[in-house]
Amino acid sequence: MLSHETIWDALDALAENHQLTPSGLARKAGLDPTAFNKSKRLGPDGRLRWPSTESIAKVLEATGASLDEFFSRIAPPNGRDASLPHGAFPPQTSAIPLLGFAQAGAGGFFDDGGFPAGQGWDIVDFPADPARRTGCYALEVQGESMQPLYRDGDVLIVEPSAQVRRGDRVVVKTREGEVMAKVLLRQTPRTIELVSLNPEHPNRTLDMSEVEWVARIIWASQ
Repeated sequence: MLSHETIWDALDALAENHQLTPSGLARKAGLDPTAFNKSKRLGPDGRLRWPSTESIAKVLEATGASLDEFFSRIAPPNGRDASLPHGAFPPQTSAIPLLGFAQAGAGGFFDDGGFPAGQGWDIVDFPADPARRTGCYALEVQGESMQPLYRDGDVLIVEPSAQVRRGDRVVVKTREGEVMAKVLLRQTPRTIELVSLNPEHPNRTLDMSEVEWVARIIWASQ
């Protein structure tokens, strides 16, 4: 079935087959390195973004894959989830990856779209039915900077693929490695405005070029 999800799954599977990240695949095809990032698959207004036929043609030429091979990846064999990048966690069933906020700013824990990858994660039980969610992970609050809404030791469940709207609580990671939980006030193609959870901390306005990814908080243990 041709859908937004299955087309992107096929591109991800092709990238993994060539031991590339989505960014590496785009670069190999002569495209903008961020063209295939998961964060680019939804527009700022929440509309689905599809890869162009020209982009797919360039990928096939760069990798030597045939069109038949590409479309065969739309139905992954043996139920494998082709959307997962190399090194990422599989879809959750009863537990999800857990990481402390202090560690989240370090490199190697996330892919370009803000999905969990690599090693060093702990595991925590998912408190709700995860059947329709993939790529979720948990961040443990450390310190007092998010009070009074979140306290030290609270666990935030984050879903990078969830659509983000004004008023949502989000986790934002900057390219400098800063990780913060805020409320989304406004996002444009150029800037993102964030409201601090703790009134003693200032609100933030960031240029989107400074932002590595934005992910929605869908649940918190309080």
